[in-house]
Amino acid sequence: MKAVVTVVGKDKSGIIAHVTSFLAEKGANVEDISQTILQDWFVMIMLADTGDTPLTDLRKGAEKLGEKIGVNISIQHEDIFTAMHRI
Repeated sequence: MKAVVTVVGKDKSGIIAHVTSFLAEKGANVEDISQTILQDWFVMIMLADTGDTPLTDLRKGAEKLGEKIGVNISIQHEDIFTAMHRI
């Protein structure tokens, strides 16, 4: 299954490393990534293949990681993300 992962927070060193390491530990593969800095805000969106890992497990772990590193991490099923952003 594919998921869209968004990360937003004050820019600091190591955000990408923390998030991608977390996903790799859970068996997810990052297929595409885009990130930018808007003034002092870090913004990243990734498309990841989550394999057999349930989204609920990824969301819980991502929430804990986000609190630890001071960012907001959101994980949505690709179909839901697409439907929400269709014009």
